[in-house]
Amino acid sequence: MEKETKNCQKCKKDFVIESEDFDFYEMMKVPAPTFCPDCRLQRRLSFRNERTFYKRPCELCGVDTISVYDPEKGIINYCADCWWGDKWNPFDYGMDYDFSRPFFEQYRELMMKVPHQNLSVSYTTLTNSNFTNMNHYLKNCYYLFNSDYNERCSYGEEVEHSTECIDTTMMETTQIAYESVNCVKSYQIYYSADCESSHDVYFSKNLAGCSNCFGCVNLRGQQYNIFNQKYSREDYLEKLKEFNLGSYESVEELKKQALDFWQQAPNKYMHGVQNIESNGDYVDHSKFTTNSFITTGAEHCKYCMWLIVKNNKDCYDYTQFGENSERVYESAICGKNINNVIGGNRVLDGRDIRYSMFCYSNNSDLFGCVGSRGNHYVILNKQYTKEEYEELVPKIIEHMKEMPYIDKMGRKHVYGDYFPTEISQFHYNETSAQEFFPLDKKEAEENGFSWTEPKEKNYKITIKPEDLPDNITDVKDDITAQIIGCEHEGKCKHQCTTAFRIIESEFAFYKAQNIPLPHLCPNCRHYERVLKRNPNKLWHRTCMCDKQNHLHGSEKCEVEFETSYDPERPEIVYCEKCYQQEVY
Repeated sequence: MEKETKNCQKCKKDFVIESEDFDFYEMMKVPAPTFCPDCRLQRRLSFRNERTFYKRPCELCGVDTISVYDPEKGIINYCADCWWGDKWNPFDYGMDYDFSRPFFEQYRELMMKVPHQNLSVSYTTLTNSNFTNMNHYLKNCYYLFNSDYNERCSYGEEVEHSTECIDTTMMETTQIAYESVNCVKSYQIYYSADCESSHDVYFSKNLAGCSNCFGCVNLRGQQYNIFNQKYSREDYLEKLKEFNLGSYESVEELKKQALDFWQQAPNKYMHGVQNIESNGDYVDHSKFTTNSFITTGAEHCKYCMWLIVKNNKDCYDYTQFGENSERVYESAICGKNINNVIGGNRVLDGRDIRYSMFCYSNNSDLFGCVGSRGNHYVILNKQYTKEEYEELVPKIIEHMKEMPYIDKMGRKHVYGDYFPTEISQFHYNETSAQEFFPLDKKEAEENGFSWTEPKEKNYKITIKPEDLPDNITDVKDDITAQIIGCEHEGKCKHQCTTAFRIIESEFAFYKAQNIPLPHLCPNCRHYERVLKRNPNKLWHRTCMCDKQNHLHGSEKCEVEFETSYDPERPEIVYCEKCYQQEVY
């Protein structure tokens, strides 16, 4: 089919469906979407609560748990031992399919009956790391999310195979890092971004193979540089003492100076290496993958995000996880050997699955299931024979098309669409949708999203951020007993907790690394870091290089590309070739 322009049901903006998109929809046997890519992503993220926790008991054994489910939402909360145990059976909640009601209405009824695991973790792989979510293989970690194979890491997201990283995002194989974003194979990295194979680096961006650099940008194989100026080792170390890095006031000023310096240097139009005909940002080793972000090893994928585990093929609108996944559509937090999945949410190791949640361990042929483990030919948690299943499923698909679920805003949800946001187990401002599509209460409710007001806390702030000692050397050991007010005071859109504490291991790290105390709560610090990462949106632009010694000669470079750098932003943006000539 030829490309087609449609108007989104939700935001009322036009979006384009390309001819190759129709090929994918035909392969998956779904109708073309009626929601634009951004609204589809927002909907999936509204089912993803990463960092809002509640203390509530397991409703089977009574043990206290940390849970992502607000008791007001009515979700049945089980601890991990009980959820994975044999004292309950998903089939006990099985329902007959009712052709007089929309599918999503029936699915919500089932979802509210079946117990949910308190956190989304592989709990047997965690050691002293209970206050985390969406992780496995952690040791002595705290408030860490969407991260694996780490030790002594805290307040981070997308941290992999790393040690002693605090307040970091997108870190891989890195040891000792603070307040940094997108660094790989590095050591002792502070207040930096986009660094690889570097060590002893402060306030720097896009370094590779560098060491002992401060406030630098776009360097390769350099050492003892300050704001890209070369120093002797002795002079560098002496100059470093003048920066007073233990002072909060000094560090905040250095951040501004570094940002101003970074913006004078060119940026490559996208973060990514070894790609073939791919676009997006933070995309690596991928082929024919477009409009995708934070994705590694993808092939023929589109509108995907957080597919950081390799080998994913023919996937659209797929958010988080991956690993040997093929033909996945409108799914989130799924992966590890899945094939032909539509509407999956926490589906691992399975095939031919539709609209199912929390289904693990070699499932196949599921439709509308919750909590299935190693089962086949199941609809709404009711067992069928192969023949019965294959006869009933096509009828359900037609029913979903003929009797769509109509939400309270009047929007239609049919087969192929993800779950309607209004059946989510979470309030909008608890979820990752708030991070990527921030709204206030009025805006959220006008769009049909659920919202929760901050719960009344039983603590009293004992010290305001402005009263904290400026220098870490002046902080007394009793700081770990204090309740510190967040500088944002809950007035931001950052899931602010209004107050926070400094845990002992964190304080020891600050003292050892000469880092001043933070003035924001962990959630607000996370949101501040996210702003240092490019947005999940592309603009069509032209290379800004006008240097006559580059390949384009005396004329300005005219190479066009899709980039996540908004034209309204101040950064200088180059095409691949001009950037390589500038940096190498």
